Amino acid sequence: MKHYRWQIALAAALIAASALMYLVHWLIFRDAHHIFLYVVGDIAFLPIEVLLVTLVLHQLLQRHERHERFSKLNMVVGAFFSEVGKGLIRALTACDAGIETTRRHLAVDDSWTARQFAAACKHLRHAQPQMEVDPATLTTIMNLLLAKREFLLRLLENPNLLEHQRVTDLLWAVFHLTEELMQRTDLTASPASDLAHLAGDVRRVYMSLLGEWILYMAHLKKEYPYLFSLALRTNPLNPQASAVVG
Repeated sequence: MKHYRWQIALAAALIAASALMYLVHWLIFRDAHHIFLYVVGDIAFLPIEVLLVTLVLHQLLQRHERHERFSKLNMVVGAFFSEVGKGLIRALTACDAGIETTRRHLAVDDSWTARQFAAACKHLRHAQPQMEVDPATLTTIMNLLLAKREFLLRLLENPNLLEHQRVTDLLWAVFHLTEELMQRTDLTASPASDLAHLAGDVRRVYMSLLGEWILYMAHLKKEYPYLFSLALRTNPLNPQASAVVG
């Protein structure tokens, strides 16, 4: 009850102030008909006012809040790709038996439109690339993930990131692959059945990474063209990529 005392006091003060002003109006003009006419009119408009505030204004505020959260999310996603994601994509492309097909469908350039980004995302939802893993490549991937483990753990503390299921799923897939690789004391001794299991974990991370990369590139092209230019020049799917402007 204590938490609502100030609200009750405020409501009482506002009602009293309104009653006082109506009383002053009546004392000056002695016109009760005019007072009640406006009181009824104001009450009649109240539902429309509630509609405007709760639906229209609330929706506008929610849309602004979602945009702010989305911008903060993409800042974190950008840090992820700069620190881990792009290097991980490069490492995982070594396992993609159909890498040329993947590159052809995801060959982002300056001319890409929203429709092309959507088509790339659709392709990734249905793609099932054949992943061929070997102990040497898996060791490279494991070393990369272990080197960035602290950074990845810090990402889990970011509430903006964990509000989005898609990014959360990507992080879980990355952590799962890391744990799987860490549990093997000697990857060179892994039988074919175990390598096939690890190939499935690698594919899960790879597809999730590529999907997030395309969405991030679409965001940069729309909102930050200068960052999009750098991202194009350092595209992890392009083996000849270079930040140097030639």
